[in-house]
Amino acid sequence: MDPSDSSETRPVESAGAAENMESSLPWARFSSWLECVCVVTFDLELGQAIEVNVLSCRVPSSHMTCVMCFPGCLGDTQFSFRLRQTVGRRGSWFGEEDAYSRDAPVTLQRELAHFYGYVYFRQVKDAAVKRGYFQKSLVLVSRLPYVHLFQSLLQIIAPEYFEKLEPCLEAVCNEIDQWQSPVPGLTLNLPVMGVVMQVRIPSKNDKPGGSPEKQAQKENLLPAPMMLPTIHELDLFKCFQSFLIHLQMLWELMLLGEPVVVMAPSPTVSSETVLALVSSIAPLRYCCDYRPYFTIHDTEFKEYTTRTQAPPNVILGVTNPFFIKTFQSWPHIIRLGELKMSGDLPKQVKVKKLAKLKTLDTKPGIYTAHKMFLQKDKSLIKRLLKGIQRKRPSEVQSAILRRHLLELTQSFIIPLERYLASLMPLQRSVTPWKTPPQIRPFSQEEFMGTLEHAGPQLTSVLKGDWVGLYRKFFRSPNFDGWYRLRHREMTQKLECLHLEVVCEADLLGWTKDKSEVEIVDLVLKLREKLVSKTHQYLPVKEGVLEKLEGYLQTVISSLPEDLQTVLHRY
Repeated sequence: MDPSDSSETRPVESAGAAENMESSLPWARFSSWLECVCVVTFDLELGQAIEVNVLSCRVPSSHMTCVMCFPGCLGDTQFSFRLRQTVGRRGSWFGEEDAYSRDAPVTLQRELAHFYGYVYFRQVKDAAVKRGYFQKSLVLVSRLPYVHLFQSLLQIIAPEYFEKLEPCLEAVCNEIDQWQSPVPGLTLNLPVMGVVMQVRIPSKNDKPGGSPEKQAQKENLLPAPMMLPTIHELDLFKCFQSFLIHLQMLWELMLLGEPVVVMAPSPTVSSETVLALVSSIAPLRYCCDYRPYFTIHDTEFKEYTTRTQAPPNVILGVTNPFFIKTFQSWPHIIRLGELKMSGDLPKQVKVKKLAKLKTLDTKPGIYTAHKMFLQKDKSLIKRLLKGIQRKRPSEVQSAILRRHLLELTQSFIIPLERYLASLMPLQRSVTPWKTPPQIRPFSQEEFMGTLEHAGPQLTSVLKGDWVGLYRKFFRSPNFDGWYRLRHREMTQKLECLHLEVVCEADLLGWTKDKSEVEIVDLVLKLREKLVSKTHQYLPVKEGVLEKLEGYLQTVISSLPEDLQTVLHRY
């Protein structure tokens, strides 16, 4: 990107646009965070039913929301689920290219085809209820993958709601409707029920694993009693502690988009494990489907459990024993039990052959025939195990894990990024009077030829079959998603370069020996570019579009008056 394309000014522009949107649409601020808030209860005649709903028009599927929110666990339980948007249903009022998603990391962009559900479920004995139990779920439905923020929000409002019920929820929703919309790069104070949560919204310009960029303007932020260090990250160490020694194998399965089932003892363990696995390949976006908590009532149940075709590229988190038999034919099954300790260390599950998977065998294990492409990093395992013995805090262990996974993914992606950059046309080949040159097509074999001198070995000490890992990655949805995104970004960069070159050209001089037809054609093409670029939010140098508009008006003014009139109307 161009040095003058300052990321520090972008959040301010986005914030201004968000404020304009907020002032013109009802519930706009609320909707920038949540699709709806609903309460699910158990009705003796109807079964699970939605009791209260804020913004009812936004409920993705009332039946689905009900059945996904009643896990049947005693006490208080928190978990997450993910639903596919119903076919034919109107999407969010945010456009496909809303300002938030343009500035957010790819892993935190607003979902257009799915909803996230964040649940706080309570089931306690209550003699006043016919069934003898109080059973309710408070559910936040959003398109944002802010699992830590929304689960923290539920911890504040759910216990209070279960005591005071509906009036309390209405007040909370009105408070959320006063929050500033999420703007990547900004730190926000979010007041709710007397507590102020202070959060920073990550930006795509943040250095992975580093400190966030400083904000462009000083904001008058009051001291917040509750500072959330992250809005989306989970406690990786807690999620992975029973299979730390197999973490690298699971990273490969995620990278390759392999079908995986996580059989867990509770919805909490199921959803957290699935979300942690998906995040293990960050900053690469996981482009397959994933369901943190999947039930037999899910609309995709038949699609994902059919035996007439190969299992789809999806990760499913389940708790129902029924699935043990249903998913026996799947290639990778992670079966988790309650955490057991072996002395001071968490007992590690074993990798077992799929043939040993029995319906009645409830022993934890990773059932797979996957042959690892890379050797295990034993130093990481020793470091983590030593940390357990020394009672190192879980957040420190998680930071070590996150850094290791980040470096592993970056070592894999950097050679691809380097090769992709070589496909970009040279800047000197971009001329004002021709359409921008094409990006060269991606050649797998040509890329493989670069690995000997510019492969992962430059940044990673791990040995193994990197070439084989790349070949299989090329067949996965993750490669397709990564390449499409990067190709679009490169195309936009070329368009920006072309606009800048046109701006530096002598447009008026070019028109002197051209016919009126050629000049009008130039005007129409430039105007079309200006209109499309304004809406696409391209990283053009400051002032380029305004300068080009000025040149355009000068060219138009050199034409006969009748043509000027027509072009000004166009």
